[in-house]
Amino acid sequence: MSENKSSIPRRKLLKDAALAGVGSAMIPLAGFTGTVSQRKKKGGLIEAENSKPGNPDWQIQYVRFDDPITLASYPLIRCLRSSVIEGYVSRTSLLPGESIDFKVSMNPPGKFIIDIYRLGYYGGTGGRHMARLGSFTGNTQAIPMMTLERLRECNWDTATTFTIPDDWPSGVYLGKLSRDEKFGKQSYVIFVVKEHRKSDILCQVSDLTWQSYNKWPGNDSLYDDGTPEVWYTGPNVRVSFDRPYAKYCQYIDAPRSAGSGEYLLWEHPLTYWLEQQGYDVTYCSNLDLHFDPEILSLSKVFISVGHDEYWTRKMYEEAVKARDNGLSFAFLCGNSVWCEINLFDSFIGVPGRVFSRDKWFPDEEKLMGNSSYGVGYGDWVVRNSRNWIYEGTGMKDGDIIPAIIGWEFHGPPLPDITGLEIVAESQLSNSKFHMAVVYPCSKGNWVFNAGTIWWTEGLSQPPGHIPAGSPGGLTFGVNPHVQKITSNILDKMIRDSPI
Repeated sequence: MSENKSSIPRRKLLKDAALAGVGSAMIPLAGFTGTVSQRKKKGGLIEAENSKPGNPDWQIQYVRFDDPITLASYPLIRCLRSSVIEGYVSRTSLLPGESIDFKVSMNPPGKFIIDIYRLGYYGGTGGRHMARLGSFTGNTQAIPMMTLERLRECNWDTATTFTIPDDWPSGVYLGKLSRDEKFGKQSYVIFVVKEHRKSDILCQVSDLTWQSYNKWPGNDSLYDDGTPEVWYTGPNVRVSFDRPYAKYCQYIDAPRSAGSGEYLLWEHPLTYWLEQQGYDVTYCSNLDLHFDPEILSLSKVFISVGHDEYWTRKMYEEAVKARDNGLSFAFLCGNSVWCEINLFDSFIGVPGRVFSRDKWFPDEEKLMGNSSYGVGYGDWVVRNSRNWIYEGTGMKDGDIIPAIIGWEFHGPPLPDITGLEIVAESQLSNSKFHMAVVYPCSKGNWVFNAGTIWWTEGLSQPPGHIPAGSPGGLTFGVNPHVQKITSNILDKMIRDSPI
């Protein structure tokens, strides 16, 4: 969420946002060809992985937020941090065979255990237990002093270093930190295991955006400049991956997601659904587009999901190059490719662990097909229903998918791209217009842009998931039309791929 290039101030959008109407009628289901789960599965590594026993114990059971630093740190959602047990890891992503450091602090000191889970479908449980580490001795580690541009970089002791086994598949992994005591409090660390293998889909987590909103230890995100301003969007602020993720501070109170950034809020429903359907999917961090861009050459489809707001210029350029080389893009997201950032080394010289806001992207629509905006709520209203994305849905022009647009969205202006088609258009609660678009590319590949953070809310509701909502609007949950449209898009992108 950022100051809006349309000249409507962010604070006014927040103030004016109100629950959008859901239309006069639900979408007719006549002509719908069945739920996505009834389709023939794709087979392969991901289907085999998800046939293994899952375990709902990946979820946090006991959590406490009572750290005095954060009791009054934010006017909407307080108690952002739990110092009882918290931690971070040394890498956002890594390959099998590479190692990752776990950094943990406990107050009071004690023993703790790390359980590592891979997130997926796994028969509806949402995750599989991969390893248990410990127990370890945990001490209370220092909150770092604020340095240049409000930067806080932790230099915590390493509790353990873990090497990713060669047979662990690409995925989003949670390390559940648990105090080794009866009813021991818990929190997460999060990282991605990537693979340099061919796959149909590469799904990017939006971890640069997670870190941008991370207020740990109390008031230290990219949106905090030390003044009473709630949403500062200017320069001269830096953030670091070398610190825990505090509880997410914007719009939704989700204590059981502590330490996972925004992944469990906006992105897990996509992972859950993709792997339920058996799609051949690998995963990467935002930073992999910058430091490991060759990963884009290994897949047919790239998915940007949820709240994918912060990119470097190199990420953008590598994405455009990959599109022009035949990679399809599915932007199942809102307010994305909105703000350009600068990366810096950490104080110990690790590249990309620190970043700052630079400027608004002037040309995101040339990749995504339309432009980023801030807050707005409403319905998906079908336009050009003869387009292939609606095949098998029975939907007609003017039909709606209610309450799926929010909390941030994409809309006009649109770029001059041959063949670009608007497939949904509606006026939102802030009087701006949402648009979803699709356009063909020169190699036979495609770009689709749903234009809403909440698109994945229509795909699935995994265990522990809190349906998205805010002071301005609420979602209505799983919708078969969202599932069918998404499967149409991914299936055609995979089928038409020149790669």
